Amino acid sequence: MKNIFKYLLLPLILAFASGSCTKEFLEIEPVDRLTADNFFKTEGEIKAATASLYGFPWFDYNDKFAWCAGDCMSGDLYHNWDQEGQFFYFSFNSGNAHLSAGWKGLYRVVSYANSIINDMPRAASGNVPQKVIDQALGEARFVRAMAYYLLSEYWGEVPIVENSTEIVVSNDFFLPKHTRASVLEFIRRDLEFASQNLPESDTPGRVTKWSALGLLAKLHLTMASSLNDPNSSQNFELARQFAAEVINNSGLSLLPNYADIFRYDNNNNEESLFALQWMEGSYAIGNSRQANWARSSLITGNTEAWGGYKSMTYDFLQQMDGGDRRQPAIYMAIGDYYPEIRKNDGGYTYYIVHRDPNDPNTILENASATLNNLKKYIIGSNEDTDGGVSTGQATRINQILLRLADVYLVYAEAALGAQESTTDATALQYFNAIRQRANLPSKSSLTFMDILKERRIEFALESINWFDIKRYYYRDPAGAMGYLNGMEREVTYYRDTGPNAADENSIEGYVIQEPTTPITINESQMWLPIPSAEVVSNPLLAPEEPAVDYTFK
Repeated sequence: MKNIFKYLLLPLILAFASGSCTKEFLEIEPVDRLTADNFFKTEGEIKAATASLYGFPWFDYNDKFAWCAGDCMSGDLYHNWDQEGQFFYFSFNSGNAHLSAGWKGLYRVVSYANSIINDMPRAASGNVPQKVIDQALGEARFVRAMAYYLLSEYWGEVPIVENSTEIVVSNDFFLPKHTRASVLEFIRRDLEFASQNLPESDTPGRVTKWSALGLLAKLHLTMASSLNDPNSSQNFELARQFAAEVINNSGLSLLPNYADIFRYDNNNNEESLFALQWMEGSYAIGNSRQANWARSSLITGNTEAWGGYKSMTYDFLQQMDGGDRRQPAIYMAIGDYYPEIRKNDGGYTYYIVHRDPNDPNTILENASATLNNLKKYIIGSNEDTDGGVSTGQATRINQILLRLADVYLVYAEAALGAQESTTDATALQYFNAIRQRANLPSKSSLTFMDILKERRIEFALESINWFDIKRYYYRDPAGAMGYLNGMEREVTYYRDTGPNAADENSIEGYVIQEPTTPITINESQMWLPIPSAEVVSNPLLAPEEPAVDYTFK
């Protein structure tokens, strides 16, 4: 028992040591010695264990893979450097380091969840009510379901690991790939359990019944999108019903101001259904998005600012309607002003080229490829955020993986179903609520492409657009490939050097440059390759090896 118990609690020990929960969650006291006799004696200790599911184990997934795959592949984020840029160009292979980090990171999340699911109930004292134990299991099964949802949408056929301890004890690590149908059913069972055992409300940041139902709606929408499946209509209806339950019964509502969703001091706001809980301090316990995306040290207040040449693609810019209030919260464009950044200097105004006012020959910030820079998840310096930024790529802003606006648009897409268009009044109500917040006119009917475009803007830089494109692919493979290959994702600008060139801080001062060899994407690239190191370790993961159905217990 003691040897097995060490295997179980290893992920939790690592989590406690890292302090991976945010300050809003209870503080985790250090544990001198973990044994079956002194662990999980109180509700507080169980809550401390489940707090480990919200931060550190997600770091390798969230750090680079999530946005390389979710935002670069979908044609939203322009980035052409090294192995990160390979996702933008679709030139990566199974040896890509970030691909491997994404795979390992998600299975680390699964391992943490499995530690709680399999071992916490028998390690818990009899003084802990069963309801508390079941709620903890609901949290863990929700988190495991989210990890498998991401694995299934990126890789398709992946191994289902239900009990990590049994694998370690048996020393049999040659797990087969399981069919995508099995993986989706596994996710559904986890979410069904979570929806029945999670509370309707909890400490801000923890998942609830509404989180589980929201992801369950999205899962059924994904399953329904394969229109040739005989269960497609039933899954559309289930997606609609689950989404409606969240919208009508959760008591949650959209924030009036889109930008407020992504303020660090609005972490765990009422629109957030599941968010990774990050804090400042050191590497792997904080959110690294700002370090990866911020334009310059003028914004971050430290040297960790590697986003000077990252920007929204030309294709994305063409999709942004004039007057859309979401734009400044997604990306910085000419003249945008941010009072929350560089507060001590009166705020930050965006210039294509930012020169030192005391020395015009000194450039502080240079032009990006498409004359804009990223804003979402950029929160400023330590001084701007009351100590919310530290070195080690750590900021105190949550990374939202599921929010209420997503559920609104899931309802609209489910109501559309397999039809060419819909005038369903409720679908229009929810769809137009998103547009009204953005200061855009309402629509009187909806097509799939209307929803796809709205989702692209609403969730820009949230690393989920690839999943929307995948649902398009399930509905219409040829249409989706035409959509991807028709993007102007590689179009950039260069400075007009002519004698009558316009100002460097105007779009007119630059010339559009078309790509000489546009990217061509084929259907085989809609699924990521399993990392080569994993295949070497486990030959059953090789591409030629067939996936098998999972035997459910």
